[in-house]
Order: sequence, then C-alpha cells, then structure tokens
Amino acid sequence: MPKTQANLKAQLNTEGYKLTPQRKAILDILIKQRCKHLKCDEIYQLVRSKMPSIGIATVYRTLPLLEKMGFLNRILLDDGLVRYEVSTQGENHSHHHMICTGCGELSEIEVDMLDDLEKQIQKTTGFLVQNHSLRFYGLCQKCQGKLNT
Repeated sequence: MPKTQANLKAQLNTEGYKLTPQRKAILDILIKQRCKHLKCDEIYQLVRSKMPSIGIATVYRTLPLLEKMGFLNRILLDDGLVRYEVSTQGENHSHHHMICTGCGELSEIEVDMLDDLEKQIQKTTGFLVQNHSLRFYGLCQKCQGKLNT
C-alpha cells in the first residue's frame, strides 16, 4: 500500500518541511502515475502541465526529499538515467524489473522470488541480506511479435 498524502504531510512536518503547493503538485502527479517509472524530466513536464509556474529546479530538489521520506524509490538502470517510482509500504525489498531491450519498456515483477536464496545465504555465510535489486533483460511480448512478422 503506498504512502498517503496525509502520511507524507505529517512526516514532512515532523522533519521540519512543509507540503508546499509545488510539492503537492509533484506528489499528485506521482500518485496518478503510480505504476510508471518516470525520469525527472518526465515528472517535470507532467507537473508543468498542471502548474505552469513550477521550475525544473523545484522538481529536482523535491524528488530526493520524497525519496528520503520513503515515498519514492530511485531506479538506476544501465542507461545512466534516474527513474522514480512510488514506494510501497511493507515492501521488504526493492521489487524486480523487466527491461525490454527492443523498446526500452520497464515493468515490474511483484513477486519476490529470492526469499529462500537470502535465507540460504545467511545460513551458509552468516551474511544478512537487507536488500537486493534484480533486473531481467529481454523482449516484451510486443517486440517478440515484431520478430515474427
């Protein structure tokens, strides 16, 4: 379950920040685009369509703050671009991603398939895994269909 705006507002206040109209606009866009993995420029363009006066610097400053508050996850891929997604409360680890090498589509795998492996690692080595990141590269169904035509 994602954090709510009320949760975030309370957390911002606790840490000495305010939920400004700009932060609220950014938050609203992120909530509406919850299932997407957006680059900062994409977030800026979406927010700007609702709030033309917002500056890109405000978006660039706000995203790390929302990440620090636990509302966003930062996703780093091999292309060097940072993407953001709304985090899910209760999620023990970052979830896994599938990246299409044909069209670049990024999608999520909701099931954490590595719990047993983490337990085995701790049992055999004593190492406690606190998080992991797994990416699968291949072709989405749409790109596979293009190969067959």
